Parts: sequence; C-alpha cells; structure tokens
Amino acid sequence: MAEGGAVRADEVAGSATGFWAPGTQVLWRYRENAGERFHIVRPVTVVRDDAELLAVWLAPGTECVKPVLADGTPVHQEPLHSRYTKPRTVRRDRWFGTGVLKLARPGDPWSVWLFWEPGWKFKNWYVNLEAPLARWAGGVDSRDHFLDISVHPDRSWRLLDEDEFAQAQRDGLMDAPAAERVREAGRNAVEVIRAWGKPFDDGWQHWRPDPSWAVPSLPEDWDRTPAHVST
Repeated sequence: MAEGGAVRADEVAGSATGFWAPGTQVLWRYRENAGERFHIVRPVTVVRDDAELLAVWLAPGTECVKPVLADGTPVHQEPLHSRYTKPRTVRRDRWFGTGVLKLARPGDPWSVWLFWEPGWKFKNWYVNLEAPLARWAGGVDSRDHFLDISVHPDRSWRLLDEDEFAQAQRDGLMDAPAAERVREAGRNAVEVIRAWGKPFDDGWQHWRPDPSWAVPSLPEDWDRTPAHVST
C-alpha cells in the first residue's frame, strides 16, 4: 500500500475487472513525436475507471518529467522555427499551481482536461488532441498531436496551437495523412462540444478530490517499457 492509503497500480494489476479502483496511483505518459522515448510523465490518482471513462487527478506539487532543450532551455522559450529540431532531453520538475482533472473515453483521439483558478473557481475545459490512450499495468501512454481546443464556461471554444501543428509538419514530425486524421479528430471533438455531449454535460467542474489522497510520487522506473498494452 502506498503512503497515505493510496493504492499503486502494480498492486491491482491483476484485478478481475481490469479497471483501477479510485485512489490508485498510475502514470499518464506521452512519447516524443520523433521517437519512442517518453518525454512527458505525470503521476496521477484515479478518480473513476470503467468501460466508459478514465478520470484522473493531477495534484499540485506532483513531481513530473518534462522535455527541455539539451542546454536546459524550456521548450516554449525556443523560437518556433527551431523548437522541434534542436536536441532535447528531459528533466524532473513539479506541477505548480492548481491541479488538473483529466478525462478520457476509451478509443477517443483526445482527452479533456479541467482547469480551475485558485479557490476552485472553474476556468475552462481543454481538449488535448492525442493518440487514443494505450493502457498497461502501470498507467496509460499516448502521443500528443499538437492541436488543442479551449472550451469556456459559456460553451464558446477556440482552436489552439495551429502554428505548432504546422511547424511540426514542416519539420517532418507528422505527414499529411496523419495531419488530416488529427484535423478530423478535431472536427469530431468540436461536434461533441457543439452538442454539449459527454464529458462536458456531466458536471465535472463541481468535482473535488478526496482530501485523504496523497500526492503520488514519481517512480525511478518512470520510463519502463510496458509488458502489455491495450486500448
């Protein structure tokens, strides 16, 4: 049993249901777009996990892994024209600010994140276009697809990061057929937003984390290769 009463994913990996119990600590990881290395790793706590939805909580102060340029420069500070071509490495850092609730439906090529201002004032939903999550005993893996959608409490929305999406294609990180699949995923996500379908109509903005949950720790083998994955 993990510290604070939370359950590690490897303690329930053999469960009959195949789903993680609330309070289980797992890893939410992204592979780099030009290779197989994991360059974003975030320990999270399972809120809900069933055939319809995986919901996890990224707590403030969680130690994570994030990409940086080889000289230590934060990625977002590098000019766009060289952002994806300069050598990179990873480093450990903390998730500062308020926490994030992440929601993903099996097979969807996106996840939906909820952000709050301090004091639990709801800020917005954020649709992260990505490969459908691949599940393994210790968590879920994906690959980010650059484009995102910000959805506001008044149900208005706007597409984000089109410049990064275009640059990634110019730099060979995504070919034309793959880019069109991402565009199609974005159009499908917008249709869900316009219809105010799940998870937007489920009231998750009123959710709060269990105060007994400990902040998950980043394991030393955060980049381990899964023995088996499923979607």
